[in-house]
Amino acid sequence: MKKIKCFLFLVALSLFTSQAFSQNPIIRDQFTADPSARVFNGRVYVYPSHDILAKEGMGRPGWFCMADYHVFSSENLTEWTDHGVIVSQNKVNWVDSTSYSMWAPDCIERNGKYYFYFPANDITRDFKGRKPFSIGVAIAEQPEGPYIPQPEAIEGIMGIDPNVFIDKDGQAYLYYSMGKIFVARLKDNMLELASEPQEVKDLPEKGLKEGPWLFERHGIYYMTYPHVENKIERLEYGMGDNPMGPFKFAGVIMDESPVNCWTNHHSTIAYDGQWYLFYHQNALSPKFDKNRSVCIDSLFFNEDGTIQKVVPTLRGVGISKASQQIEIDRYSALSETGAEVAFIDTLNTFLGWKTILSSRNTWVRYDAVDFGSRKPKTVQVKVIAEKGGILQIRLNSANGPLLSQVKVPVSSAWNRVEAKVKKFNPGIHNLVIVSSDENPVEIDWISFK
Repeated sequence: MKKIKCFLFLVALSLFTSQAFSQNPIIRDQFTADPSARVFNGRVYVYPSHDILAKEGMGRPGWFCMADYHVFSSENLTEWTDHGVIVSQNKVNWVDSTSYSMWAPDCIERNGKYYFYFPANDITRDFKGRKPFSIGVAIAEQPEGPYIPQPEAIEGIMGIDPNVFIDKDGQAYLYYSMGKIFVARLKDNMLELASEPQEVKDLPEKGLKEGPWLFERHGIYYMTYPHVENKIERLEYGMGDNPMGPFKFAGVIMDESPVNCWTNHHSTIAYDGQWYLFYHQNALSPKFDKNRSVCIDSLFFNEDGTIQKVVPTLRGVGISKASQQIEIDRYSALSETGAEVAFIDTLNTFLGWKTILSSRNTWVRYDAVDFGSRKPKTVQVKVIAEKGGILQIRLNSANGPLLSQVKVPVSSAWNRVEAKVKKFNPGIHNLVIVSSDENPVEIDWISFK
């Protein structure tokens, strides 16, 4: 088993599973994009596409490159288990195994079976001398697989980004895109169309629309989708009273990427009484936006059913346990000056980030840490300080209760420094790390023992 805790990689043998402890992005040992999130049996499952770096003989250099799909799951949106590869381009009869074009998928449950929908270039079909995108289905008895691909793609569809919705009356619908968004009814077997595809009406005419995601809330059907109105995608939505539309344009869910990622692709779920938006950014690949990573933030609605705009965060969602290695670089807030975040190693971004406090009274705050009911004996911090330094560990604010004071030794290499916990407040609190002298200190993580 491979366990990833705050960018430290501990490798051991296992049956194709790994576990990640993280916030945004939620997966740190590989690139993930186009997340389709589902709640199955009280657990959240995410079915993303899997970006890899193309090279000669393996995909198209400088473009999207995807050879397979993984599935990840979590009970708390913080600890994610990688269940390994569930479908590969080399093991589907109709897929061109040289195309590396396994783009955005989806998965849904019906009658105790799990249906995984995925697009890829189809060697059995021809469209103007090219292999078109078809949409196939793989079936499993469990949400994590194993999945058995069907020998043929769905007849009557040419497109990408499948999304499946089952209405309250049991009717299933398949949505997909090819410049525009289309919808068709599915038969009960979930493998064949029950109606001819039709374009989803009343969405903005200008610009590329793709990645449809349909959900229902309080009798309102929401058609959500990425749309290129200007140069890069933003997430928009329309509202209607029928799963097939029309949908009246209602607004923007998320603006264009602040880190200039050309694409965005998303899904929504309600889990434990809260709605969430899953999406992707290129945080781990800031100079190449074809390698993306899945993120999560909370989603809220207005009284009239419209969606409040979501602003991407580093902290993301979920509650971190104080006993874990807490990645404070996924911060909730920083002091206005003297605090910043940078990659630990720009040549290996999977090692993650570090927080740099460069002067006295600079601070970083990380929200929602569960300290439990028993007082920890010590706090441990992984740090570098070439001139040494002093860190104060406080609750809730830079002037809040002092948990511990950590004397950081002089070192040009990473050290794990330990100090006693002086004061204890049980329960969930915001954690604040403050520099109390003028010497710069770099911090990887913090943990209470």
